[in-house]
Amino acid sequence: MSKIVPIFSGGGTKLSAHIGILKALDALNIEFNHIVGVSGGSIVSALYCSGMALEDIKRLALETDFRKFRGYSLIRLLTQGGLCSGDTFEKWMDDLLNGATFNDIDKDLHILATDVNGGGPVIFNKTSSPTLKVSKAVRFSMSIPLFFSFQSYGSHILVDGAILSEDALYNDWAGDGTKIICFRLKSDQVSEPSFKKSWFPLKQYVMMLIRTFMTAMSREYVHDNHWQNTIVVNTGMLSPVDFNMSLEQKELLFKVGYETALEFVPKRLAENKRVHNGTNISFIGS
Repeated sequence: MSKIVPIFSGGGTKLSAHIGILKALDALNIEFNHIVGVSGGSIVSALYCSGMALEDIKRLALETDFRKFRGYSLIRLLTQGGLCSGDTFEKWMDDLLNGATFNDIDKDLHILATDVNGGGPVIFNKTSSPTLKVSKAVRFSMSIPLFFSFQSYGSHILVDGAILSEDALYNDWAGDGTKIICFRLKSDQVSEPSFKKSWFPLKQYVMMLIRTFMTAMSREYVHDNHWQNTIVVNTGMLSPVDFNMSLEQKELLFKVGYETALEFVPKRLAENKRVHNGTNISFIGS
């Protein structure tokens, strides 16, 4: 049985792809005790670490109407930095996790957020925040700029964990050199042809700005040093902030995540074995 530390990075509402990845890891008989979750990946990671069955997580993602988490308050945007407070999402998450703290879960869960007050990446886990509710850490990591209000934590001003130096992801999370594999969800840029027809363009403009920014983040360059530990999952034209996603689109994301991981995880592990045997061969792209 192979052992890795999976890193589920970004994705927003495309989280079904991360569920497909988990399904592939199970099919490949991959073992892991440490899991790293960022942004949309933190949702799936937290639910999985809480003991929820993978099929139940998938059913939840397929049946949940993401529109209940969105909001369009321009007043809140001006006063709290986001169109939506995120309170509904956090309560939903906390109910699913039964109020669990990091100390309450068996696996070593690491959730990353970003401090825009100059602090860079902030890590939440059993060591740094044992009594913090996992739902609160997920809320921190899911604070999509301009969409969800920013969150304060001590001296930190926290936003989406995907906005961080990639070096922060590629840590030795297990502390023993266990192979890490970062799964990154990549989106294609999509135009908005109906923009000029809107009767209230400001709201639409802000959403376009958010979508463009998050899509650009998903397409960020991966440093050569990290390619051997990265698998890119191409999710096509689906946006990280598509709250109107259909059941068919969610199923497609699950399938893409599953098939990509099923194909490329064995290649990354084989590459790792070759490196240890003295032959460095890199599989670039996915």
